[in-house]
Amino acid sequence: MTTATASGARIFPSLNRRDRVLLLSCLGLVVVMAGVVAVVAPQEDDNDPVPSSFSSASHGSEAAYLALERSGYRIEHWERPLDELADESDAHTVVILAEPDFQSAAKARAPVAKILQRGGRVLATGFSGAGLLPNNEAEGSEPVASECDVQPEGFGALADSGKVHMKPTVRWNMVLPEQRAQYTCRGDVVVVSYAAGPGRVVWWADSLPLENAAVARDGDLALLLHSLGESTDARIVWDESLHGDAPGVWSYAKGTPVKLLWAQLALVGMLLVLSFSRRSGPLLPDPVVARDAPLEFVHSLGALYDKAGATNTAVRIAYDRFRLLLGRQAGRRAAENTEEMVSVASARLGHASPDLKEKIEACEELTYTAEAMPPRHALSLVQSLWTYEDEMKQGGRRKPGREEVSGRTERRN
Repeated sequence: MTTATASGARIFPSLNRRDRVLLLSCLGLVVVMAGVVAVVAPQEDDNDPVPSSFSSASHGSEAAYLALERSGYRIEHWERPLDELADESDAHTVVILAEPDFQSAAKARAPVAKILQRGGRVLATGFSGAGLLPNNEAEGSEPVASECDVQPEGFGALADSGKVHMKPTVRWNMVLPEQRAQYTCRGDVVVVSYAAGPGRVVWWADSLPLENAAVARDGDLALLLHSLGESTDARIVWDESLHGDAPGVWSYAKGTPVKLLWAQLALVGMLLVLSFSRRSGPLLPDPVVARDAPLEFVHSLGALYDKAGATNTAVRIAYDRFRLLLGRQAGRRAAENTEEMVSVASARLGHASPDLKEKIEACEELTYTAEAMPPRHALSLVQSLWTYEDEMKQGGRRKPGREEVSGRTERRN
């Protein structure tokens, strides 16, 4: 630990000893977790249905590609657009289109037709592969529950491949005169070959014979070899451009803990930045909230009244305030008589309010009753008293008009 701490001090001189120990411990934990995940995590998704020649999963076709390569065939991956391959193809070009992606296949019909016009050979599989071929007669069929041992038709080299396994979901509907059925599954044609101009087409209903899980069984590999033709100097091109996800540098990290390792390192870096910024930032005092804030006092007082059910008390406080203000406005003490209070208030308001007397009498009744007033009624009374107070304050601040000034002069005289 001493040696590691000394090394960490040279690498992270801005951190103190405790921070360096924490950071190095986190890095060590990340390395250990990455090693554990690398051992126990699956290396590749085995449920991927794409028969890619880069894939070692059950449905991949890497085994078939490597078998052809080690057998001396001139084979290569193709990840660029098919237009470039069509421009350089000739009679010795063999193209494998294993279950191409539907969205990518729409633009590939013209290049495939050009390859056939130049005398090339095309092996296509599945319904999407048939969509690239001229004179396409493929249609969907009812899926079989289990693998089908397809039956050969005729005596050619392709039909003589031996026992072949397929699980087709598509069939070749109508065999045209220039087309030849090579294998059938329960009466449906699943392997067809025919000439397309100078070139030749071979179509399979299913890619199972070239997949990793089946390529070594019975005659599946023989079917692949016979579909590629008899030419010994053929250039075999295994297309990957139509699988939608051309493998790159990062694609080889799929299924490995590399991405998880980067995520963990990013988390450690973020924690380091946050720790350093909090230690190096300006020091600010904690905000002080005044405990005697007016709004807090109002909330506390309202909660107290509500808990005690003291609606009468709240109305009395507002009514006493109203009477005090009325007395100040009149220049004397507030009148005790209700009629006099209404008269003085109406004079200060400048108009006779129809419900003023009713409000004052309701407030007066609280003196002689102990029954709590309903909250809605109490709220209405308090709001009315506040409204009258505002109107009287505004009337008290108005400048006197000519009639008021002349009246005062006459009284002085």
